Amino acid sequence: MVYDAGHYDVIVVGGGHAGAEASVAAAKMGAKTLMLTLNLDMIAFMPCNPSLGGPAKGIVVREVDALGGVMAKVIDKTHIQMRMLNTRKGPAVQALRAQADKPMYIKEMKHVLESQENLTLRQGMVNELIVEDGVCKGVITETKAAYYADSVIITTGTFMRGKVLMGDLEYESGPNNQRASIKLSENLEELGLSITRFKTGTPPRVNSHSIDYSKTEEQPGEEKQQSFSYETTEYITDQIPCWLTYTNEFTHQIINDNLSLSAMYSGMKRGTGPRYCPSIEDKIVRFNDKPRHQIFLEPEGRDTEEVYVQGLSTSLPEYIQHDMVRTVPGLENAEIMRAGYAIEYDAVIPTQLWPTLELKNVSGLFTAGQINGTSGYEEAAAQGIMAGINAAAKVLGKESLILDRSQAYIGVLIDDLVTKGTKEPYRLLTSRAEYRLLLRHDNADMRLTEIGHAYGLISDERYEQFTEKKRLVDEEKQRLSKIVIKPEEPVQSMLKEAKGSPLKEAVKAYDLMKRPEVTYDMVEQIIEPNNDLPQIVREQVEIQIKYEGYIKKANEQVDKMLKMENKKIPDNIDYDDIDGIASEAKEKLKTVRPLSVGQASRISGVNPSDVSILLVYIEQGKIARVAN
Repeated sequence: MVYDAGHYDVIVVGGGHAGAEASVAAAKMGAKTLMLTLNLDMIAFMPCNPSLGGPAKGIVVREVDALGGVMAKVIDKTHIQMRMLNTRKGPAVQALRAQADKPMYIKEMKHVLESQENLTLRQGMVNELIVEDGVCKGVITETKAAYYADSVIITTGTFMRGKVLMGDLEYESGPNNQRASIKLSENLEELGLSITRFKTGTPPRVNSHSIDYSKTEEQPGEEKQQSFSYETTEYITDQIPCWLTYTNEFTHQIINDNLSLSAMYSGMKRGTGPRYCPSIEDKIVRFNDKPRHQIFLEPEGRDTEEVYVQGLSTSLPEYIQHDMVRTVPGLENAEIMRAGYAIEYDAVIPTQLWPTLELKNVSGLFTAGQINGTSGYEEAAAQGIMAGINAAAKVLGKESLILDRSQAYIGVLIDDLVTKGTKEPYRLLTSRAEYRLLLRHDNADMRLTEIGHAYGLISDERYEQFTEKKRLVDEEKQRLSKIVIKPEEPVQSMLKEAKGSPLKEAVKAYDLMKRPEVTYDMVEQIIEPNNDLPQIVREQVEIQIKYEGYIKKANEQVDKMLKMENKKIPDNIDYDDIDGIASEAKEKLKTVRPLSVGQASRISGVNPSDVSILLVYIEQGKIARVAN
């Protein structure tokens, strides 16, 4: 018999990276929030690579922090190594990457959630949703507890009908031998949701004591103090190195000889795997011309001897994994502590979602994270904070938040999912963003802090610090625009040393800094320095000045895009009534139900000619006449 277990504003189902961000965001906004998760000791667990960040993904972590999320703060407190990637390239592709202390990350995130006002944590398995007249009103657990709420967010990751595959072994399970969620997946199908099947995988973990590090290349962290969060003031200095080694012809031979035993190639696997994080079997088959592949040995924490063998993800039988691992230099005597495995799981086809991440056919029901077809902790956290904001906003009577593609990688991620869908686990890449010069690691706070503050996720104190930073940046740019630098000896010598052309006439310091070979530090050598300026402000000043022309062009493109985004499509539009639009386009438009002409233009199968006809149809006001 079902019993009434409590009433809340927002219920979050799942305690992974999406669930953690969703829960904190909703609670911070003032919504009475309940998180229900299978295992309270596995909050924000990292079943795959024990790291955060990298190209695009690292910027997402900064964006989540700029909105008021918690992932950045937790990794800053618990990493074992941090480094900035792509430092020889421009700021648009630079990004932080941190190796996590996996057990400490879980412990710290759990503490953050337990300390959050308005948030209740409870362990339990959700089996079904309470839905009445197309409105989600709560959940029911396997213990027959009914929890009621006006908004429900499902963040079940890879647990829905999860199945572990290793050789010919298969069994129902979530990651790390946790229980799979079976009945909730069935319930979603009963509610009319379309479900797809995806796959991901993990490599073996080996004992550090059994590794011969002398045969590998050390990969140290950076000595420079770095952080994901704009609020971090204390830095970890005792970093732990990772190590690089490679597969070889012997590794490849073992894999080729046993491909038929891999769940990936034996026909057992039915889910689609991630293209950008392939198994070692996939690498050997797809890139058979390559004599070797990189293998990174990544410690899983300070107080554990487990080492993650990044690059060796596999679903081969365990006994084959032992032979394969020991062909790798440095791992000749490696002891496997946990074998690698593949895992299949159910995912919701994301075109069923509005850009707020609310289901189109079930009001009050949101989904976020890998359930929406993404891969990666960062993508999950990004969806989690957005779902949390919008679920709480729905309850509290606030306006929904939708970030566009020019505002954040988060906007690119969600727009891609709900507009284009995905046929494989989706991973954020810098190439997916049209305006990546605007979406940089260094300016996430400039783009999103005001939004986070407006929704109550950023404290007044932090907001004041942000506005002070903006003021200092603007004042320093103004100062540099007024200082005249003459073509005198110190300047010419500096430019010659930097292999730049000499000055022919006096220029403003502002314009001199636009030269690619000239840095802010160089300019300060020949003008009165502003010694009180914080380093973070100096970096922002230099980037804004040096890339001003490119940024201006990008903003002009954004303005054109926003004109299309601002042309809203009325809810009562009947696409079958529009003559001239191709049949395929009509079907896609009816499925996605885009909110704007801009979104319609990004739907696969909708051509520019279809968009033009749609635009004319809307502007002629035919919809209004039909409605009347």
